[in-house]
Order: sequence, then C-alpha cells, then structure tokens
Amino acid sequence: MILAAIDIGSNASRMIISEVHQYKDGSLDFVKLNLLRIPLRLGFDVFRFGMIAAEKRQMIIDTMLAYQQLNKIYKVEHCVACATSAMRDAKNSIGIVQSVKAATDFDIQILTGAEEATVLYDAHLQDFGNKDEVCLYIDVGGGSTELTLFNDSKLISKKSFNIGTIRVLTDLVSDALWEEMKIYCKDLQKKYPKIKPIGAGGNINKIFSLSKTKDGKPLSATLIKDYYRELAACTVEQRMQLYHLREDRADVIVPALQIFNAILKGIQAEEIFVPKMSLADGLLRNLYHKVKAGNIST
Repeated sequence: MILAAIDIGSNASRMIISEVHQYKDGSLDFVKLNLLRIPLRLGFDVFRFGMIAAEKRQMIIDTMLAYQQLNKIYKVEHCVACATSAMRDAKNSIGIVQSVKAATDFDIQILTGAEEATVLYDAHLQDFGNKDEVCLYIDVGGGSTELTLFNDSKLISKKSFNIGTIRVLTDLVSDALWEEMKIYCKDLQKKYPKIKPIGAGGNINKIFSLSKTKDGKPLSATLIKDYYRELAACTVEQRMQLYHLREDRADVIVPALQIFNAILKGIQAEEIFVPKMSLADGLLRNLYHKVKAGNIST
C-alpha cells in the first residue's frame, strides 16, 4: 500500500510518500519513497499580520498542485493533508483551504494544538522508551511547541504552547508565556522526578545530525546549550556557511534550541533522545490504521 502525508507547518511544508508493508507477525515497515520539503514560511505573515498574504496563498496552491502530481507519479492510494499553527491563526485560512480544494484533490485539515500532540502519539514514538518510563515528547515547530507526557505508555498530559521558532524570531512570545511553559515543566518534574525527554522536529533532528551522535544514543543537555551558544554567536550567513544549513533552517535553529533548553531545564533533564520522527510520520501511520480499519474508502 502506498500512502502519503502532508504537513503544512509554520516554517515549511513537508510531504512524505511511503510504501507500507505489514508482515505476518503484525509488524509494520514504512519504506520512504520520497520526502519533499518546501519552505513556505507562513508564520512570518501570520504571526505579525494575522493573515497569509496573496503571494504565500499562491505558493500554497502551487505546492499542493506539485504534491498532487507526485501522488499520480507514485500511484499513491491514500493521502492526508494537515496544517498547524500558522493556518490555525490565519484569519483567511478557511478561504485558502477552499481555494486549495477547488484547485486540487486535497481537503486540508487544520489541526488544533492538542490534535498535533495526539498525532505524535500515533507516530508510535512511545515505542522509543521502555514501558515503565515517564516520557515527555517535545515537538518544537515554527508556531507552537507541543508537550505530551506518557507514564507506563499511557497518555497522561498534553499541552500546546504558542511558543515557536518563528514567533520567537519575530519577538512575539511574551515573558508571561515563557513563564507559563516553565511552570508547567517544573510542575511535571515535581510529580515525576525522572522524566525521559524525546525530541521531535526538524531543528532537533539537524542538531542530532551535526553532533554525529549514534542512532539510539541521547544528546546531552550540555551539548544542546553549547550548540545554542555557538550558533547564537553567528550571523545567519555564518551558520549557513559553517554548519551547511539552508537559510530557512539557519534562522530558526537558534530559537528552537532556546525552547529546548528551557524545557530541559524545567524538567531537570540531562539528556534528550531524538528518534527522528515528525508530525508527517505520525499522520502517515494514523492514515494507515484508518485505511485498515475501513474508515477510509478504497
């Protein structure tokens, strides 16, 4: 079965196309056929002006038309398209969803912050930890940060904060909101003194790659602080040159590290695990289970 998932984020849009195999023992294998990332950067419009400008609106439509062609080329059987923080906040998001529907086969679903956190659960990130561990899944995006806590593989708490990389870059996160997130993390730590943090999102994945850490091994909180200091001391151009980053990664990676540092400090964690799973991965797995359950027609 060939499936595709589209995540329209505040910084970029991602499409994953995978061939899914289910084996006799019940295990699943998602073989990635293509991964495409388009830097739409919607948050820069929305978080400052409350609207998605006409140029970006057309970029969304053009991007979805390109995705539609990829679906045809790869003979995708089912595809899901979702949008997150920027589209949630944009006053003209409904009109854009309608324009995309008129131009393509896609019916974009705008996820709430809580739904984003649930999708991460559906990505089976909980399998990364042992059953009896307390795990906090941290997904830092352009517009928001989703925190999802599991204890003994059961969902205990999920919270979405409008603290994202683009909001921080554009100075749109108040001291009060930072304090709210820090208090939430400290309260978690008081209740669960030993929390295992697991990071998601393109920025922490990039830091993991830069660090040359072996798969399955954690990043130390100290190393994340060191990267924050090093990268923050550089200009965007210097980050691009020295660390071989795209421009649309080089600017947001510093606020991402700032957010991760604040959370790790709040829960008093000395390390973080990075399984390289994304919202799009969760959407893909969620779609597969819906198809198998007969909730989506063939």
